[in-house]
Amino acid sequence: MTTRIALDPFVTGLEGESAALRAAGPLAAVELPGGVPVWAVTRHAEARALLTDPRLVKDINVWGAWQRGEIPPDWPLIGLANPGRSILTVDGADHRRMRTLVAQALTPRRVEQMRERITKLTEGLLDGLPEAGEVIDLKADFAYPLPMYVIADLMGIDESRLPRLKELFEKFFSTQTPPAEVIATLTELSGIMAQTVAAKRAEPGDDLTSALILASEDGDHLTDEEIVSTLQLMVAAGHETTISLIVNAVVNLPTHPGQRALVLSGEADWASVIEETLRYSTPTSHVLIRFATQDVPVGDKVLPAGDALIVSYGAIGRDEQAHGPTAGDFDITRTSENRHISFGHGPHVCPGAALSRLEAAVALPALYTRFPSLDPAIPASELRNKPVVTQNDLFELPVRLG
Repeated sequence: MTTRIALDPFVTGLEGESAALRAAGPLAAVELPGGVPVWAVTRHAEARALLTDPRLVKDINVWGAWQRGEIPPDWPLIGLANPGRSILTVDGADHRRMRTLVAQALTPRRVEQMRERITKLTEGLLDGLPEAGEVIDLKADFAYPLPMYVIADLMGIDESRLPRLKELFEKFFSTQTPPAEVIATLTELSGIMAQTVAAKRAEPGDDLTSALILASEDGDHLTDEEIVSTLQLMVAAGHETTISLIVNAVVNLPTHPGQRALVLSGEADWASVIEETLRYSTPTSHVLIRFATQDVPVGDKVLPAGDALIVSYGAIGRDEQAHGPTAGDFDITRTSENRHISFGHGPHVCPGAALSRLEAAVALPALYTRFPSLDPAIPASELRNKPVVTQNDLFELPVRLG
């Protein structure tokens, strides 16, 4: 009988859990909350190979457990495992078609045009913080609202919907959402996105949702179902990843004062802080989910046909085989050629990676210019992760504004 590592639904010891996954080898047998058995790739090289392996697909109908009715429709993580037809869940020619249409809408020029808006939002949030010396929850007052306002602006979502979207996405990602609320949460989220698409179809604007509606390739357009699912995916991933990236950078710098001194003195740049944070404390702990159409050898094990694979970025980021004996150190001077794959790799690499990096590149230097001696108000060991097995996400980040 296969011995599985049960992922802690309350995420009380993420670093230890990631170390245990690496120790289990490049392919670890794990159990997701709810007693769902899957496999996890835990090493950098093997992850890169599997993320480009055509024998692994996103079609949930390949999953033997799903076919046999072993995955209940109210499983708390079902919205991540089966989020509807989007660029996340299709492969091959369908994926290339959808990816091309999304790329036509989310161009590098459109992302760069967001810089001025991000800067204005950042300055406004900083202006709203109290004087130096006060203690605040930096996540609630700065790291959370910035990405939410940015993604709402980019996608053309009415800002009046943001408080409700916050509540819904809390339930969407949490392992503790009661079964009775899972389907209702997914239905309401989809409804809000569908209403946004309908409004933009009736009256297009200068936003990504309108661009997705208008994008075409040889006369081919995204369907409303595809736009709704893609919109929900981009809003979910677009704000959660950036929140955690900003929060984790702020946690890492004070706990590594030599590194903070390097960046504040200009001897190291903020891009290095961002990339090392993405590697060392990746915002996304585990990404759900791929399915094997054939037996796939991984190291000395085999991922069986019909089984499911998650990508454990929390373990992968500190893989000594990729990053050497200092993989467990936060080092913004690190020069490894392939520092991390925290935004994915291969055909399904995150389309919003450039936007997330841009937000952090604006927010972090502005924050530290305003409050250069900012420090956590409690020891890092007392910070608590939210019950979200897919995200490295804190409940709060109390800081003293130095």
